[in-house]
Amino acid sequence: MFAEVATMSAFPHLRSLHHVNQCHYLSPPSHIYRSITTTTTKSRRRHPEPLVVDLPWVLNTSTPATTTIPLDDPSLQSTDPPPVLKRSTPVATTSMLNDPSLKSKWSHRAWVASGGTTVLVSLAKSVTGAVDSGTWLQPILAGVVGYVLADLGSGVYHWGIDNYGDENTPVFGSQIEAFQGHHKWPWIITRRQFANNLHALARAVSFTVLPMDLIFNDPVLHGFVSVCSGCIMFSQQFHAWAHTTKSKLHPLVVALQDAGVLVSRSMHGAHHRPPYDSNYCIVSGVWNELLDTYKVFEALEMVLFFKLGVKPRSWSEPSSNWTEETDTSSLIAEL
Repeated sequence: MFAEVATMSAFPHLRSLHHVNQCHYLSPPSHIYRSITTTTTKSRRRHPEPLVVDLPWVLNTSTPATTTIPLDDPSLQSTDPPPVLKRSTPVATTSMLNDPSLKSKWSHRAWVASGGTTVLVSLAKSVTGAVDSGTWLQPILAGVVGYVLADLGSGVYHWGIDNYGDENTPVFGSQIEAFQGHHKWPWIITRRQFANNLHALARAVSFTVLPMDLIFNDPVLHGFVSVCSGCIMFSQQFHAWAHTTKSKLHPLVVALQDAGVLVSRSMHGAHHRPPYDSNYCIVSGVWNELLDTYKVFEALEMVLFFKLGVKPRSWSEPSSNWTEETDTSSLIAEL
C-alpha cells in the first residue's frame, strides 16, 4: 500500500486509477509512460523503441498488464518487394517521335541548299549593285518592305491551308494535311529536323528566285527579293521556334522574339486556341493585330462563302483533328 501511495505521489496523473480493485495490484511497467493509452516514443538509438501497451484495467493477475510489441520484429515485416509504378507510354506518341518522316533526307538537304543559294545570290547582287551605284537607302528600304510583306504572305497562306482544301487538293494537299496535323500535335514541329522542316518552301523559293537571279541585276529589286524570299523560306523555322520553350532556344532567338523581330511564343500560342481563327502570320507577327482587329480574314471568308458556297473550317466546331494533344515525349524519355 505504501508503494501505491508513493507511486501516486510521484505520478499524479495516475490517481484516476485509484478506483481499481485494491486486491489486484498491477506490476509496474518496465517503461515510464506519459499516459495510460498506447504510446510510441522517439528514440535516439539506431533501432526503434518497442511499442508498449499498458492495460491498467485488467483485473486478472494471470494476464500481463504490459504487452511489448517490438517494431523491428521480422514477422511483422513484409518480404514482398515494393510495387514498381510504371507509366503507360502512349503508343501513338512513341511512333510519332520515331517516325522517319521527321528526319531529313538528302533530297531535303539538297532543296534547302538550293533555296539558300538562290537567296544568297540575290542578296549578293543587291549588295554589289548598291556598292557600284553608291546608293544604299533604296535597297535597304526594299529589304524592309520584303520583310513586312513576307509576314503578310505567311499569314494569308496559313489562313488558306488551315481553312480550305484537304489532303487530296492538287499541289497544296500535303501542306494542308501537315497543317491539320499540326493543330493536333503542334509540338511535333519542334521534333522535325531542320531540312525536313524547310525543304518544301525551299523548293518553291528555288523555282521562283533562280530566274530572277539570272535575268535581273537591279539592287533594289534584289534587296526586296532576297529578304522576302529568305523570310518565307525560313518562316517554318520561325514557326518551330514559336513552339519551343525559351530554355531550349538560343539567347539570340529569344532576344529577337522579345523584340518582335520574330513571332513570339505567346503571340502564336493564341492561334492554337479555339476557334483557331487569329494570329495566322508566322514570320514576325507584325500583321496579326491589324488583320484580327479589322477582321480581314473573316471578310474574305464571307466573300468566298457567298460567291462559292464554301465554308471555312474555323466556322465549324473543332473536331478531334483540331484538339491539341499533350506532349508526352518528356515522359517517354524517362522510361
